[in-house]
Amino acid sequence: MASKPRITKSYTLGFAAAVTLVCSILLASAATLLKDRQDLNIQLDIKYNILSVLGLVESHDLNPDQLLALYDKNVNSFVVDLKGKLVKDRKAETINPKDDPDLLPVFTREADGKVLAYCLPTQGKALWSTVKGYIALENDLNTVKGITFYSHGETPGLGGEIEKPWFTDNFKGKTILDAQGEIVSVQIVKGKIRDDAKNIEHSVDGISGATLTGKGINHFLKATLEKYEPYFETVRGVQS
Repeated sequence: MASKPRITKSYTLGFAAAVTLVCSILLASAATLLKDRQDLNIQLDIKYNILSVLGLVESHDLNPDQLLALYDKNVNSFVVDLKGKLVKDRKAETINPKDDPDLLPVFTREADGKVLAYCLPTQGKALWSTVKGYIALENDLNTVKGITFYSHGETPGLGGEIEKPWFTDNFKGKTILDAQGEIVSVQIVKGKIRDDAKNIEHSVDGISGATLTGKGINHFLKATLEKYEPYFETVRGVQS
């Protein structure tokens, strides 16, 4: 009876190394080949979220060409600094908060040369993750037109509910300024808001089991609005 070939340790290691090398090459090639498409999808998702909070789309039914055409037709973008001054040599779409902490992107919905709404990126720490989103204000720079949280790692069914329309729709129509014109933002409360609650115009219902996620959003949303306040003051001065 013929003896079976003996598989040596060096053969096993060599085979494993060869498989690993081939897989690495395939993965690296796939990542390189798909990078442009991945970058495009990221840009499309960002522009969809901007269009969404500005009230220009309600679903993902548009194809990429339609979405880009709608964005180019209705949205203008620019950059301001922390003093509210226009920064002419930078594009809003290229601003990274980590690399450009002193530069603030602004996206506006416009028609017939008039600004109908303002959209601002906002992000910060929640319970488990960095939450990224956009908030849009009506042209009074006080009333919330819409809000979205499009990137996060919060717990599904709890903090993860921040991305759901039932939650974000509660922000619409709320105001960010108090009677003295100071920014109070919109606060997520613990539990449900009572009909006779104080500051109801600045408050939305919280998510059960997600109190810390709500506190994180409250903190960074107000911080975002305060950063933009010098620019807001300039615009309000022109409008008055």
